[in-house]
Amino acid sequence: MGLFSLFKKNKADDDAADTEAGAEDDAGARLAAHRELERQRVQQELQRDIARATAMKIDAIEAAMAADIFDDEDMPWASRPARAPRAAALDGNTLPLLEAGTTELLGELDTPAEAAAAETAPVVEEVALLYANGQAELAAELLAAAARDQRDRTVWWMLFDLYQILGRQEAFDSLSIDYASTFETSPPPWNPPAAPDNAVPPPAGVVPTVALHGMLDAGCAAQLARLSPAPAGPAGSLRLDCSRVRGVTPEGCALLLAALRAVQAAQRELTVAGAAELARQVGAILAIGRRDEGEAPWLLRLELLRLQNREKDFEESSMDYCVTFEVSPPPFTPPQRVALAPGQPLAAAAADRFVLPYVLEGDASAVIEAMLVYAEQYPALVFDCARLARIDYGAAQQLLGALQGLGERRIEFRDLNHLAAALLRLLGAGASVRLFPHRY
Repeated sequence: MGLFSLFKKNKADDDAADTEAGAEDDAGARLAAHRELERQRVQQELQRDIARATAMKIDAIEAAMAADIFDDEDMPWASRPARAPRAAALDGNTLPLLEAGTTELLGELDTPAEAAAAETAPVVEEVALLYANGQAELAAELLAAAARDQRDRTVWWMLFDLYQILGRQEAFDSLSIDYASTFETSPPPWNPPAAPDNAVPPPAGVVPTVALHGMLDAGCAAQLARLSPAPAGPAGSLRLDCSRVRGVTPEGCALLLAALRAVQAAQRELTVAGAAELARQVGAILAIGRRDEGEAPWLLRLELLRLQNREKDFEESSMDYCVTFEVSPPPFTPPQRVALAPGQPLAAAAADRFVLPYVLEGDASAVIEAMLVYAEQYPALVFDCARLARIDYGAAQQLLGALQGLGERRIEFRDLNHLAAALLRLLGAGASVRLFPHRY
């Protein structure tokens, strides 16, 4: 028995020794793991400190660069002297402001602020006079040279207008690329003014205006009846303003589509304001493959795209129409006798306008006589210049002289090209009438 007890004792001692050694190994492993984790944590903290220091250094460098740039007094964005306080101007009676239109209260500007400084620039005045006297090519050369040397947007806008009037689309597209690169904004679309048909005298006179507002639905039938071709004959000019449309229904789309087709079939002059926004609203109620709205909204959208001469968008929408109704879409034909205008303020949209002809030169007495008849019928005078491509120096003087004799009347020239606007400003029109060049 003693021998077996000895073996058992030795075995127990060995087990205890192994257990103690294993415990020591585990403790060592845990300590090593802890040290490794601590080393990694310290390394991460160090990397974060380095990253924060680097970021602070970059911020400091950028701040110094910005200070050097924007504190330069020679730069156009340099800080300007503070404006004089307006307290004295506000001390008077402010109740008359309650009677002013919303457009006046919002301070509708005829020219953006960044272009105001260029209105009296020598190149702008020189080009305005050259173009008014019929020297369009020389005016284009001066504008192209000026656009390369300065960032005055008025110069670029005048050149855009001139290229469209001259029909130089390749030069227009090249200028558009430079414009987008220089100002980091979208260039204007190609939209040349509608040249007059030689077989039809250019229109001049009061233009009946149909101003749609609210929902384009079945209730617009009475308004759209004014687009009927019967009263004025083929030479009659019309204006359709869709700026205030806030929604469309299939019934309203069908009515407007029929009215537009009737105007085109009668070969009447048509000016459309707000066509792009209306096309967008019509497209918002359509879905490929869904026929619930019927064909009228689809066809109206195609017609609006055609009137804007947006052939690529027309073709894409035609494919959607073809897939939805499984019929061939109408072909694209360039618009004829159509002018486009941007959306207008409510007061300007509601009034019948006096449309100016494509070119106003030489003896303008016939047009001025018609303008005076128009002035007898309307308290506020709105002249539609969407078709006006050029007015010469003498005709501009006659025009402004006649308007000065009308006294304190509200007089507006809407949708002017920037070449004509520059000439009228040069002759002092800005003091007596309000000029609204089309916006880019």
